[in-house]
Amino acid sequence: MVKGRQGERIRLYVRGIILGYKRSKSNQYPNTSLIQIEGVNTPEEVNWYLGKRMAYIYKAKTKKKGTNYRCIWGKVTRPHGNSGVVRAKFRTNLPPKSMVAVITWPTNPRMFHI
Repeated sequence: MVKGRQGERIRLYVRGIILGYKRSKSNQYPNTSLIQIEGVNTPEEVNWYLGKRMAYIYKAKTKKKGTNYRCIWGKVTRPHGNSGVVRAKFRTNLPPKSMVAVITWPTNPRMFHI
């Protein structure tokens, strides 16, 4: 049994920023979200994230299952452009108020018990 923590804390997820929905000039497609992953700037770096799961975690007013936090799971489907942006599909479409939020990529999906 380890009594005290030794060394630095290790973060087991990567943050990302929700940019918006996939869209054309006059239409938007809310079933696909565009996400900028922190520290990823080229299509080659995006390849590692293809198929990985992600979680949009938000805080609600009422408790469910003993917690105020809720989670919408999604998956990276493909790159979008040449600047490290990815397209992702979520189980339910992300709400419009999430466009200023940060999203996480857990290395182990079981670390979120939601």
